[in-house]
Amino acid sequence: MKKVFFLLAILGVIMSFAACNDYETYGEKKDKERAAIRNFIAEQGIKVISESEFHAKGDVTDTAKNEFVYLDNDGVYMQIMYKGYGEPLPNNEQVTLIIRFFEMCIMDSTQIYNDATPYDPDYMIVKRTGTSYSASLTTNSLMYSTYGTTSVASGLLSPLPYINVGREDDETGHIAKVKLIVPHSKGHTTASSYVYPYYYEISYQRAD
Repeated sequence: MKKVFFLLAILGVIMSFAACNDYETYGEKKDKERAAIRNFIAEQGIKVISESEFHAKGDVTDTAKNEFVYLDNDGVYMQIMYKGYGEPLPNNEQVTLIIRFFEMCIMDSTQIYNDATPYDPDYMIVKRTGTSYSASLTTNSLMYSTYGTTSVASGLLSPLPYINVGREDDETGHIAKVKLIVPHSKGHTTASSYVYPYYYEISYQRAD
């Protein structure tokens, strides 16, 4: 009987050790995230420029060179495809924006998008207070139905200081559109929970 107990104890230790080996720390998950972002940047042929270089160019990125600016405060990588019509979001004013987007998880390639049809955009209610932006989604939005919250990933607000959010008024022109690489710390609830980075192509346009 003692021999059986001894064997069971050894088996328990082995199982506990295996379970510990399967557990990833937050630091290990962040290391994997950083590696995934680096690999994505290399695979997509992205040229990363500094924020100071971005400002020196007049807050633009060269799409022909596939430039993305790394925003130091957010940890977000951004390419401005089109600056858009009109003016930036006004200070101390609440505005409803029409959002069309393609979203892909960089870790497992899971995708959601609403940019394949013009009829079902998301709506984001945004307010600017000085240099700060706050936002919420309406409950008829795809992001809301997917993630179950009206909260907006803060990384999706990072482009707002650099783009115009007016309505389209010329068939030959373009509304504001950007590409983003958003780390988990600036992502939605799923990104935060799993420490996953996400890639976006997203447009912004006033609803009124």
